[in-house]
Parts: sequence; C-alpha cells; structure tokens
Amino acid sequence: MARPRDYSTDFGASIQKQKLLLLAQTLLEQTDENNPLTGAELMTMLQNNGIKIERKTLYDDIASLCGSGLKIEVAKKSHANAYYISERLFTDEELYVLVDAVASCKFLTKKKSGDLIKKLQKLTSKDKAKSLRRQVFVENRVKTFNESIYYSINRINEAVFADRMIEFRYYSYDIDRKRRYRHDGETYTVSPYYLVWKDDNYYLICYSEKRRKIAYFRVDRMSSVNVSENRRTQLSVSEQEIASNLKNTFGMFSGTPERVTVEADMSLLDVVIDRFGEKVPIERVDDDRFSFKADVQVSPTFWGWLFSFGDQAKVTAPQWVVNQAAEEVSKLSKCYKKQRGK
Repeated sequence: MARPRDYSTDFGASIQKQKLLLLAQTLLEQTDENNPLTGAELMTMLQNNGIKIERKTLYDDIASLCGSGLKIEVAKKSHANAYYISERLFTDEELYVLVDAVASCKFLTKKKSGDLIKKLQKLTSKDKAKSLRRQVFVENRVKTFNESIYYSINRINEAVFADRMIEFRYYSYDIDRKRRYRHDGETYTVSPYYLVWKDDNYYLICYSEKRRKIAYFRVDRMSSVNVSENRRTQLSVSEQEIASNLKNTFGMFSGTPERVTVEADMSLLDVVIDRFGEKVPIERVDDDRFSFKADVQVSPTFWGWLFSFGDQAKVTAPQWVVNQAAEEVSKLSKCYKKQRGK
C-alpha cells in the first residue's frame, strides 16, 4: 500500500521558498548603501506579509542569499546591524547612461520611452530609482509617433536571423501632418540585411524585390511589418559592397562615394574627429588651418554638413567635387537673389 504523502512538508517548503524570495525582493527594492535595513525591520516586513520568522532564521536566510550570489553587506544603523545590496547587475552610472539614451532616443515614442525607463528603474533601489526619472529629455525632445517601431525592429531582427523576407507598408506625411501610404498602400517585400542607427533614426538596409536593387527605409515610417515564409534574396559581391557602403552615408542619403580632402579652421578639429573618428587622416596647413581626408557619399546631406561651417571649411579635392561645391553654392545664392529681387 502506497504511503500517504505528507503535504505539511510541501507546505513548509513552499513557505520557505516564499520567505527567501520575499526577503531577496525586499533587499533589492528597498536597500542600498544609503538605506540599509536592520534585522528587526526585515522581520517586520516579512511578518506584514504573513511570514513569521525568528532572528536566527533571518541570519541563516541572509547567508543563503549571499551563497546564491546576492551581494549583501552589513552596516551599522542605530547601533544595530543593518543589511543592504552592495552590488547589482548595473552600476548607478551605467543606469544613468541607459536611461538618458532611452529618454532622448528619437525613434522611440514618448510612451515607449517611459515604459522602458520604468523597467530600468526596477534594476536599482526605489530611492535611487527616483533620480533616474529624467523627464526633461522625454518632454522636450522631438519623438516619433509610431508606437509599433519597437515591434518592427524585433520582427526585422527575427527575419534576419531566420534568413526570411519581410513585408510592410511605408508612409510619409502630407501638409496636414497626416499619414499617406506610398503607392496607394502597396505592400513592400524586401530582404532585410542591416539595421543602422544614424542621426537618431533607425534605417533598414535591404534588397528590394520590386526594384531589384539595394534600398533603405526608415523603420519608424514602416507599418504592419511581418516576417515572410520566403527566404531572403542572396546578395552578389557587388550588392554586398553597396549595402555595406550605405552604412557610412551622410544621413542615409545615397550619393557618389568619394574620398574628399577638406581644409578647415583649427576650431573645427573636434567637430571633424567627432564625425569621422580619431583615425581620420589630418595634416596641418598652417597655424590656423588643417586639412583632412574622408570617405563620404557626395550627397545633399554632405553638402548640408559642410556648408553649415560657412567659410570655415571648404573642399579642395578631387576637382569634380570642388566644381560641384561651387554649383551648389551658386544654386543657393540664386535662390536668395530671386527672393531679394521681389
């Protein structure tokens, strides 16, 4: 005859697990180096949740949590031993960086930024979590209105790893700030290859099945993204090179790839290094000016960047780029001459 199961033992084991989990949760949420809790305070919190505990058992439980990997330190609080979590998955400085990045990220909606920050707050104590709520970035920064971008990114990554195509619709805004889907709401079918974060926007670099060439799309302008059952189109060597080069374009505006030489005032040295990196080739022209070489896509965005410095920077080679710079300046000048002549 089978021996009856002792359910009281199961119940006791369940209470023990709940006790350890609640104790760990309390320490993680309520304590840090500035806010330790004494043994008496921890016992009271457990009792308020229906779990009675003796002091010796509490010490044994704290030792068990330390043995499981929690970093618990002992401090003095009103002459009594107090306990706090001394080490977490992320340091305070790392959390500040993550929260600021999420809050100021343009491609995330205000709501999604807020949701992610709340989750990041749970990675530290409640007291320190208050300082992570930096609403000024969320309130004052221009944010996307496409709430589904978070899930679009996930589906694109899923398709890349599964070697599948994706389908979506693509839109832009009209003068009334309303969405207008391209090509009468046509469903785009592409083979995704790279996600690029450029100038606060996410871009998808892909192979367009309709155009039969490499293309790119802003992810926040994509809607109804779905992973297809069809496998991706495999890129040729030349197509792989084009796709890779697109990752280095100015503002994702494609143009003619070229290594240009630019002469600039010394005051722009930090700006150039910030844009092209510390390894950008730089030579001194004189005490006031320097020159640098950079691989760029000669496009409207490149001209916009260069011309923003006025006479402090000018392209000097190759000659065809110099000629095009003169043409761009001439067109801009004519535009304002016509307006002034009205």
